[in-house]
Amino acid sequence: MWLSLLNMNKIEQLYQKYANEVPQNVEQLPISGSNRRYYRIFGSNSTCIAVKGTSIEENKTFITLADHFYKQGLPVPQVYSYSDDYSCYLQEDLGDDSLFNLIATQPVSNEVRSLLHETMRLLPDVQYRGAEGLDFSMCYPQPEFDRRTVMFDLNYFKYCFLKSTGLEFDEMRLEDDFETMADVLLRHMSDTFLYRDFQARNVMVKDGKPYLIDFQGGRKGPIYYDVASFLWQARANYSSVLRQELLDSYLEALQRYQTISKETFFDNLRHFVLFRTLQVLGAYGFRGYFEKKQHFLQSVPFAVANLRELLEESFPEYSYLTEVLLELTKLSKFEPADPQDPQRLLVRIFSFSYKKGIPEDVSGNGGGYVFDCRSMHNPGRYEPYKKLTGVDEPVIQFLEKDGEIVLFLKSVYALADVHVARYMERGFTNLMFSFGCTGGQHRSVYAAEHLATHLAEKFDVDIVLEHREQGIRREFLKK
Repeated sequence: MWLSLLNMNKIEQLYQKYANEVPQNVEQLPISGSNRRYYRIFGSNSTCIAVKGTSIEENKTFITLADHFYKQGLPVPQVYSYSDDYSCYLQEDLGDDSLFNLIATQPVSNEVRSLLHETMRLLPDVQYRGAEGLDFSMCYPQPEFDRRTVMFDLNYFKYCFLKSTGLEFDEMRLEDDFETMADVLLRHMSDTFLYRDFQARNVMVKDGKPYLIDFQGGRKGPIYYDVASFLWQARANYSSVLRQELLDSYLEALQRYQTISKETFFDNLRHFVLFRTLQVLGAYGFRGYFEKKQHFLQSVPFAVANLRELLEESFPEYSYLTEVLLELTKLSKFEPADPQDPQRLLVRIFSFSYKKGIPEDVSGNGGGYVFDCRSMHNPGRYEPYKKLTGVDEPVIQFLEKDGEIVLFLKSVYALADVHVARYMERGFTNLMFSFGCTGGQHRSVYAAEHLATHLAEKFDVDIVLEHREQGIRREFLKK
């Protein structure tokens, strides 16, 4: 998708100055949860990624950290150039394969397992070598992990998630335990780099090697935080055996910088795992309950499952918090799935406007099918249909009388039927179809509606249909 004229000119000028040529094409990449937008620029001989971010300070931090890490020999994207006002920059193209995309394919292959181990062995280098000579005062929004950070995240959990469950609790006693947790966590401060969002989604795989991205939120802080963030990432859902293997790889690599026994390390780590789990539940609650981004709530059962496992061993330091959390894990809405009941395939179907970008694939599988409906006759060009959508009868009659969309959907059905059947055979749990048109109002809405109905009638799958530009979401859930 081409950028707006203003952004296009700015990024084109930046690329032209760097590469001494005009871009041959610019392709917008899927939108993530951040305020940054990513574009792949195609030159005559190579590609690069252009980044447009609304937070100038955050952009400066990323550019500075990327330059520092690159000079330290760490595997991060090289920043090629940036605008004078830091609103956009060009960086190395690491491709489209994230480590999370690879682990989403179950079971985990030996190749992916090897990548996971390599990533964990890399982490101590980032934490220690990455901190060498780094001026932490340039970190944004703050230079180090401190009490304010801890209390902010714990209260984020309390107000954005815990209160939404309807559980009754004594707020003053909970705050007392929060203060105690802050004391415990801050005992382990060190002059090391805390990545903060170290997870498989932020590890790209290029030429069989892991590369790190999205470290602009980093700061000085304890080494335990990033280990907890990676190994207990909710949607990664690592088995306890694999998690222990990866922890062993990290500890082996850590010995180059610090000697610590496995028992002592884990005794300290479990407090950070608890803290990180509460922090991400707060984030899921805010995004899901307050911002109405329902897909974030799909990760909640995984995080609660981590919490349930963690609480099998007590935390006497925070006895009241533990009591509340145990009650939380017993709520029926968070009950673990029956292991004898295989998880049903979830098919997510979107309509969207190309002007606003292709929908994000929150499952981490890369986006699935995207069908372009713009070649078909557009009812939105005519006054009687401008305020209607593809679910309204006059628009349906217009499209079906023209006939193009009926033939188009026959091909889509044939492709979708084969793909859904194969995904069900292989036990996969997520598949995505997206239909785009100019405004995301007529042709794409019609196509998405009809594919949802077709698959719901033919297959034993769950379907979530979302007309993104209309703010409409429907579910076809099998009992």
